[in-house]
Amino acid sequence: MQIIIQSSKQQLAIVRELAYKIWPDTYGEILSVGQLNYMLDNFYSISSLEEQFDSGHVFLFVEEDGQYLGFAAYETDCKEKGKTKLHKIYVMPNTQGKGIGKFLLNEVEQRTKQAENNFLFLNVNKYNKAVSFYEKQGFVKIADEVIDIGQGYVMDDFVMEKLIK
Repeated sequence: MQIIIQSSKQQLAIVRELAYKIWPDTYGEILSVGQLNYMLDNFYSISSLEEQFDSGHVFLFVEEDGQYLGFAAYETDCKEKGKTKLHKIYVMPNTQGKGIGKFLLNEVEQRTKQAENNFLFLNVNKYNKAVSFYEKQGFVKIADEVIDIGQGYVMDDFVMEKLIK
């Protein structure tokens, strides 16, 4: 049986480990090896993850039979009042299409409601296959955003949003 576990600060190394397993499959055809490694090193270093945790990001794992199958991170108290930001949602490549991403997303939606926020929003790479996943879950594109992340690299994203009832 799959369960959701909220990560402690001491478990952030698991987030890092999962990201390093998942990202090459997710972004291997979208990003250069250089950008992929740069982003992993910058966004998933333990110090960066601790900073995210300390600033209010909540990390969740899906666990089944002692195995971590994926993770998400969200923030209910972000700059945009009444909105929850989904920062990350990733599942192991060998488990994609089995409902794990939807399981994580449903949990974040419930927590969005509990926080009395009306919208859930996210950024997703324009070329990521997950765009269609989010559309199937009721998200709509509300903006395009190009974010300079340094070293000549950018994130070329859609901003997507969903009304949470």
